[in-house]
Amino acid sequence: MRLIVAIVLALLAWPAASGFAQSAPSIADKLPLFSRNNCQQIRDPGNQLFCGDAELSAAAEKLGTAIEARLARLPDRLPAIEENAVWNRQRNLGCGIVGQTAVRTEDFERVKACLLKVTEDRATIVRDPDFDCLAANTAAGALICADPALALTETELNSQVLGLIGKLDPTAARFAFAEYGRWTRERDRKCNLVGKENVPLEELGSAEDCLADSLKRKADEIAAAKGDPKKVFGRQVAARKPDTDAVDFCAARIHAANSCGNFLRINRVYALDSQVTDQEAQVTGEIEMVVLAPFTTCSKVASACTGTCWDAATGRPQPGAANKERAAAAFNVTRRLRIQRTFAFVKAGDGWRCREDELAPVNSGTASGGS
Repeated sequence: MRLIVAIVLALLAWPAASGFAQSAPSIADKLPLFSRNNCQQIRDPGNQLFCGDAELSAAAEKLGTAIEARLARLPDRLPAIEENAVWNRQRNLGCGIVGQTAVRTEDFERVKACLLKVTEDRATIVRDPDFDCLAANTAAGALICADPALALTETELNSQVLGLIGKLDPTAARFAFAEYGRWTRERDRKCNLVGKENVPLEELGSAEDCLADSLKRKADEIAAAKGDPKKVFGRQVAARKPDTDAVDFCAARIHAANSCGNFLRINRVYALDSQVTDQEAQVTGEIEMVVLAPFTTCSKVASACTGTCWDAATGRPQPGAANKERAAAAFNVTRRLRIQRTFAFVKAGDGWRCREDELAPVNSGTASGGS
């Protein structure tokens, strides 16, 4: 939990660009805590104001407490980090702070009032348990939010899942979180809701029964476990068929084994092609991931979790560390990485077992989005 919160706080303080410190002395006169808190080390103009002003600092602390409480009630906390990073950038832009441009002293009071208001409003919204529903960015999330019965069922299920995972050791908990995220993606595929975020809710009504049935079956499974997490998580080690679910199953286990969830979230999975014999299979899949915390574009995280080193400037795979300067760069939060990879499976008594232990090497990849 502390690691997740640390990531959130790191995102709030992540520098937008260098160069702000050159204008710091002028704005420092408006910030009583500037020297004591070493605010000159912070390069993001908005975060520097939060560092040096007591009122803004107090508001930020309240928001941090609200964020921590929100994370505590979510079984899949990492999407909240992505959503918060997006809000953080929008906060700056909404208050007239653009990129690395320093806040002018004559604009200080106006910018401070804006930052104070949006931060206090944000804390109030985040404290509301319904916010998690209203912030849903998937078709399934929107349907669940729109139906009070489904929303209540999901809230209760999330609470039960957190209770079970809380009984596991850190390694087992990491795999359990990955397993629950995979189950959610599989549910959305079975309910034909993938890629329908912009479809009007009235056109998705046929999926409501599917969602309700999936949530109920998972809730019944957890109830039958009678508080034993090992009866819910870690039991399935093979996929039923060499298909999209199998690729998702393999990718989720790779991410859990390599602690990739600290940096990336698997967003979508597709099977593109497969070659299957009686005992072996090769399935080419496409996996979309979202960056949740900055990591070096050519590192163990990049290789094991995304399958390749990257050229951050072009958004293309970059074999090895050919360019040291580019290899040392980091992807922005909310950047989307899409890779294609062929996975090898072997037939076992319980299904199709994946032979992979990391995503490298990939067949191809692209990076897009973020700022």
